[in-house]
This record gives sequence, C-alpha cells and structure tokens, in this order.
Amino acid sequence: MSTAVKVPISALPLPPSTHILPQNLTPDPHTPSPTAFRSIQKERPSIQRRARLLASPAHYSHVSPCPIAFPFKIVPEEGETVEDQSALVERWLSQREALHERPNAPSPVQSVLKKYYPEEGKRDQHLELIGLSETGLRDCVPHLNVGNAFDSLGGPTLASAFEDEDRRPASVEDIAVRQELIEVLSGHATLINVDEGSDISWAPWSLRYSGHQFGVWAGQLGDGRAISILATPHPDDAEQIVELQLKGAGRTPFSRSADGLAVVRSSIREFLCGEALHALGIPTTRSLSLISLPATPVIRESTESACVLTRMAPSFIRIGNFEALNPPANMYFFGGGQQDGDWDALRVLGEWVGRRVLKLKNIKWRGEDGAEDGNPWGKTLVLEVARRNAKMVAGWQAYGFMHGVINTDNVSILGLTIDYGPYAFMDVFDKYHICNHTDGEGRYSYQAQPSMIVYALRSLLTSLAPLIGAEAELGKAVSPGWADEASKEKMDEWRKKGLELAKEEMEILTQETCGVEYGRLMRRRLALRRTDKDDESRLSRPMLNILSDHKLDFHSTFRRLAYFRPSMVQPSEKEALETFISSLLTLTPDPERLERGRAVEDWKKWLNVYASRIESERDEWTRANGGTDVDAEREKATKAANPRFVLRQWLLEEVIKAVERDSDSGKRILRKVLQMACNPFEPWGAEDMPDDTELDVETKEERRYCGMGERRMLGFQCSCSS
Repeated sequence: MSTAVKVPISALPLPPSTHILPQNLTPDPHTPSPTAFRSIQKERPSIQRRARLLASPAHYSHVSPCPIAFPFKIVPEEGETVEDQSALVERWLSQREALHERPNAPSPVQSVLKKYYPEEGKRDQHLELIGLSETGLRDCVPHLNVGNAFDSLGGPTLASAFEDEDRRPASVEDIAVRQELIEVLSGHATLINVDEGSDISWAPWSLRYSGHQFGVWAGQLGDGRAISILATPHPDDAEQIVELQLKGAGRTPFSRSADGLAVVRSSIREFLCGEALHALGIPTTRSLSLISLPATPVIRESTESACVLTRMAPSFIRIGNFEALNPPANMYFFGGGQQDGDWDALRVLGEWVGRRVLKLKNIKWRGEDGAEDGNPWGKTLVLEVARRNAKMVAGWQAYGFMHGVINTDNVSILGLTIDYGPYAFMDVFDKYHICNHTDGEGRYSYQAQPSMIVYALRSLLTSLAPLIGAEAELGKAVSPGWADEASKEKMDEWRKKGLELAKEEMEILTQETCGVEYGRLMRRRLALRRTDKDDESRLSRPMLNILSDHKLDFHSTFRRLAYFRPSMVQPSEKEALETFISSLLTLTPDPERLERGRAVEDWKKWLNVYASRIESERDEWTRANGGTDVDAEREKATKAANPRFVLRQWLLEEVIKAVERDSDSGKRILRKVLQMACNPFEPWGAEDMPDDTELDVETKEERRYCGMGERRMLGFQCSCSS
C-alpha cells in the first residue's frame, strides 16, 4: 500500500513536461497553449463547442468541461437588445465557462493548479456523488484525498438494512476536500495553470482520432464527450502516469451533432465494468467516480438525466489516432469529414506513443542523449500493440466478455478494454451471441471478437506502413520532414514494403499470443497445473460444446466444477457422480427443454476425461502443497479462478433502476455491487450453505445477485445509445 502524502485533487502533482501529452504532441491552432486557450474561453468560447475539423497536423484541442443541456437555449437576458447574434452566443457561452478563480481546498503541499468556476448563477446545478471506486483509488491515485466522500455515499448494502453506526463526524477540511472533488470531477470546476513563471502550464484537452465503424470508414471522430482534465505520476513509480478523463463532460470540437453528455444508465454500466474486468485480470481502463447531474436533461430514446464518469488509464490513445493521420484515399463515407494525411504528425505521434506510452524496449530514440539518429520503431510499435490486444481479447474469450462495438476508434494502443457500451457477460453459452442489438450482422459477436481485433490491428499497420517501409530503406528512424520530398510512387513503394515486412508477422504473433493466453486462462479455470498440447481439443472445447448443446450457464458451470472430485467416476461412487451431474443440469434456464439422458451421458464422458487429467497431476499438486488435501487445494484454486459474482445484464438493469428511482438508497446498492464486482471470487451469499432459511436479508440478496436472474433477461441485448 502506498505511503504517499494524500492531497486534494487540486494539489495532485503533475508529471514532468517530457511526460505530458499536450507538451509533446501538436495542438489545434485555435488553442495552441493553455494561455491562448484562456483567451478563447473569454472571447470565443464557441470554438470549443462547435463541431469542426482540426488542422491536419493537430493531435488534440484544449477544451474545458461544460456539461449542460444541448441544443443550447441561448436567449437574451431580460431587457437586452441583440444587434449581433454571434456576440450574444459568445457572451452566453463565456458566462458558463470556468473563468472565475476560487481558493483550492486545504492541502499539505502547494498546488500548481488553480481552480476556476462559471459565473455565479449561470451554470448552477445539483451535483450528486453516486459512486466512488475504492479499488480504482487504491491502485491508480492512492495519493488522492477524497475527504469524507465515502461516508457521504452511505454503507454498501443490497437490502437497505445497513446502519452507518461507525460514521465519524466530518471535519470542515474533509467536507471542503470532498466538495472540491465533486466539483472538479463533475466538470463544474476546472483546474488550469497559465502562470508565466510556472514550469508547467496546464489546461484540459480532447484527442482527435478517426476510425472504421462497423467496417466502414467514418472520418474524423475524436473525443466527442471525453475530456482529460489531469495527469499525475503514480507515487510509487514516477514513470507510471495516470490520466484522469471525464466522460459526459459536454461538447467538444469532435461532438458532431451530439450533445457531449452521458446518461446515468450508461455511466453506471461503465463504472462497474471497468473495475469488474480488472478484478478478473483483464486489461482495462479503470473507474474513479460517478457524479449525477439530475437537473440536466439528456435526450435519448426518452429524456434521461446527465451523469459524468471519471475513468483512468496511462493513456487513452487508440488505433484511430493513427488512422486520422493517414486516412484511406478516395474513400466515400458518411461522417463529418476527414483531413488530408500528415506524415510528420504520424511520426510525432508514433515517437510519443512508442517512447512514453508503450515504453518500447531496446530502442534508441532520435534525440536521446544527443543522438541525431534513432533506431527504427514503427514495426516494433505495431507488434507490441498486437501483443497487448491479443492478450486482452484472450481474456474476453476466456471469461465470456463481449464488448459489442470493436470499432477501430475503440481499440486501445495499450491493449486496454475501453469505451464500454452495449457490453455483456455470457449467460447460457452461445458462441454466436451478439450483445449489441444494432449489430444485425453479428460483426462483433462473441466468436468474432479475436478476428475483429486483427482487423483493427491491420488498420494500425496500414496507417504506419509507409513509415515502416521508409525506416527499412533508411536503416534508422525517420526524421522530421521524412516524407516531404517523397513522390506518390515512393510512398506507395514504402507502403508496400511496410506491409510485406510486418503484416504476416503481426498476424501470426496475434494469433499465437491470443491462443497461448486463452489456453493459460482456460487451464486456470479448470484448475490444471500442467500444459498439455491437447488441452483445448480434449477438455476446453468439448466442455463448451456441452454448455452450448444443453443450454447451460457459462460461469456457474465453471464455478460448480470446484466441487467435483475425480473419485466420483469410480463405479463405487456412482451415486455421487449422478448427484454432481444433476447439480450441473440445474444450471439451465430451460429445464423443460433439457434432453436429460443425453446431457447426463455427455457429462459422464467429459468428466471421465477430466478426472483422468486431474489424477495425472496429483503428484504435482502434492509437491506444490506439501502433501495436503489435493482435492481441497483444487477446490480452492477453482474458486479463485471462476467468479461467484458476474455482472449480468439483469443485475445491471436492476441497479440502474434503483439509482434512478431513489439515489439515496440506490447509491448504497451500487456501492455493494461494486464491492462484489471487485471481489468476484468470494463466496457471496453463503455459497456453501444449501439451505437459505437461516440467512439474513442481506446475505439472501447477495445470493440472488449471484444467480442467473429472470429467464427473459438472459442474452439481453443493449443499444449503443448512452
């Protein structure tokens, strides 16, 4: 656990300038610096809120959070005569910009950043903290003081029977720290530094990117409702930068015709799943906070209320950031337009990502230690991104997670699960399942996910192929202006060479890495100690076929295998085996359709193979555990790899409705569900007590939350609307 001094959010230390994205990438010419951005906020704030194409070299634009209803209702004040409509728009927006300084919360260290608010009365709105992640806080920003924020949420409970007997009285300082946290993470207050004497200037930003959506080129996309407000070094490792990003923070230049907002429903889903996937060991962005803006309407299929999620990652750069700088030529598409490519901007982005984000090894960077030339890095970058995303998607497949929208702009350079939309965890196993009801063709179905990651990686390679080809010819890293004098024929030659050098190797690496990681995770789920080359053909795949054929629940079945003993397949244990198989067959939502005789025979055949494999490892278990009870150790290992609690669709819908119905009790339920999601392998609901008559109300609710839920919600599909 970190022993760093805890400070309010306004006093979090900033990284050195070499590690700050806006100080190393190319800004939007309209907002070339935080100082210039302040002038924009005062005089021409519409530049931030108006959808527009950025200049070709630009990687990002400075923009401040402003989560207000859209379309904006801009009307003159009472008695005001309007002669210049554009001046009215700028004045109206400027009044809602964070331009007015207020003191920071008390801190044990001096803050570099200053805190600014909108004009009094112009953007006043109720801000309610409804979620705060203890694990996200612990892992990513352990030096952040949140005051009495957790006390304000109330104790975690599903049954509303929790009494906050131990809540200590809050100090004035704790309240001030909590209030500042809420105001900053809701987008109401903004942290900025434009002091001329300071080493580091600072202002929030949104990234420009493009991408393929459902296989179709979409042109410029970008952070249409996401704004990065802070970055801070982890107190235990100064090279590990944690970026804090608000999702649903209002319009940016990339919002197109959208409002830049997010609703409570989708925000709760992402808040929970970021932490749930981390608990399962799957790479992901992390969640910090969830702040409701109940008086801010958001129009979706119906009118909902706004919510701002704070998520964290070392970087939010995606494959689409590279695609934006080398877009497909002569591509007809529906979208907001697309700039011409910019070869030098591609180089700048690649150098930054390779050196500071991926931290590629064994690369001497151009300019490092005074060196004029550097090592080629383009191909190495593509292969590293492939390796990371292959491991990520293997985790998805092994744990039955379906993302739903694997567009190239939703694929992280770091191999993190990002942009949670209509995701789902597998209920009854169906490899063809589609979790997104707008995905009519099943492009992003469960079984297609590894192929879609390969598709995204090919898009990354296509973007970097000319640079890779040029580096191969030069024998060193490309330099500024590397393509300025190159003819179209030369660029085509480099592109072809780059694809030849990297495409096959990238695809083989992706497939092999995914296969090895998937095999490792499936062996872990089956509590196998040894790696046999036929594990998938003899055990994993046949078991999944049984689940599919007999419509059995994916996660519950794996968890139930913890109670299997290889001795059950012996003739003398016939009754025990039949009892165990009967318990497996209860894990179907359609018992009346179950072909029981065939299912029993299928399980007997598989369990005999499984028992034989377990017995062949008994000596390895004995050596590893000092001769203790092997079956007990296997049970423990199985439970440690197979979640008792799964973030199912029915459960998410129930939590969302509880928060929307009554936030006071709803946020306690949300806190308890987050606690369960962060500890999914615990025996929630007194798992080993068959009889529930003696259980208290809270434990009974835990047990219900670990169940499959109503049959009508199994395989429930969500939309992309959020």
